[in-house]
Formats: sequence, structure tokens, C-alpha cells
Amino acid sequence: MIIIGIAGGTGSGKTTVVRKIIEELPGGEVAVLPQDSYYKDLSHLPMEERSKINFDEPAAIEWPLLVKQLRQLKEGKAVEVPTYSYLTCTRQPETVRVEPRDVVIVEGILVLCDDELRNMLDVKVFVDADADDRLIRLIARDCVERGRTPQMVLDRYESVLKPMHLQYIEPSKRYADLIVPQGGKNTVAMRLLTDYIESRLGKA
Repeated sequence: MIIIGIAGGTGSGKTTVVRKIIEELPGGEVAVLPQDSYYKDLSHLPMEERSKINFDEPAAIEWPLLVKQLRQLKEGKAVEVPTYSYLTCTRQPETVRVEPRDVVIVEGILVLCDDELRNMLDVKVFVDADADDRLIRLIARDCVERGRTPQMVLDRYESVLKPMHLQYIEPSKRYADLIVPQGGKNTVAMRLLTDYIESRLGKA
């Protein structure tokens, strides 16, 4: 098993990179653990308090559960990955069963920020993109998927996303083995990454 961590700012193109890896490898060979599935459950807080929680800092993630489930996959055991609702800021009763695969991808903005998780990664990737490109994608996504207005997205970007990116996400780039500018559109970087994965699997 090869474990790949894919980090990068919100809207940088991480999901596209994950999709390209899956497309390049044989079907059923890749399992994905999204960092977003491991946000801490806030159901014990009033809704007004939940809306003030900062989701862009490491403290918002239940890292021990993510690390535990990653270890279980390495041991050949299936895991029940949590699901999370951004609308209610709560963990849902439903889970997603993930089976062990030859390639396991852990994807999320803060994936390279946690020491214990980082030490489990065989390949650490940072997907890089200009701040204005990330903001454009963020506005498009949040207005469609999360019911926010463009102004709400801009306000949140200035007050939370930008400072958290500078404090936590951007500095984590130094841990990366491979930095991918332009995300999945960077065909050379994607070829290097998939060729490396295939060579590692061939030696396994």
C-alpha cells in the first residue's frame, strides 16, 4: 500500500488532482479519505455558536480518528468513514465504508499540518494556485453547494480563509515532496506523480 497526502489551499484544485490519479490507475485501486469527513461534531453547540467555528485551522479536525482509520486500512481492515454536513456543522449518522486499496489518498487543506498523519504519508503533494484563482473557484462552489452569497464568501475569505491559509496551509508546503502548480492541469507534474505511484506499486 502507498499512502499519498494531497494538500493545498481551498479552491487550489486538489479534487481535480485526486480525480486524475484515479483515472490514470486501474479501476478499484484507489481509496480516498477526505479530511473534510473528519471535522469535529458540533451538535452539542447552539447553531449560532457553530456558525462562528473556524474550519480552516487544525483544531477543527479529529486527527486521532483519521490516523486510526488510516492505520486500520494499512492493516488490511475496512473502515467506516464519517460524513459531515456543512449546513448544520454536525457529523451525520451515515458513514461511508472504505476498503483497503493499493493506493490510499488523504486529501484536504490541512493534511500536511499534522505531524502524526504526515509521518504516515509515503508521498506528500501540495497543490498550488494563485490566490485570485482560488477565490474565484471558492465563490462559485460556496454559492452553489453551501447556499452562501458572493458577499458572504468574500467576507469569510478576508476574515478567516486568507489568514488561516497564511498561518497554516502555505507554511505546510515545505513538507511537500512534490508541488503541483495549476493543479490537475499541470500534465507534467501529474505524469511524474502517476509514474512514481505505478513504479512503487510495481515494486510492492
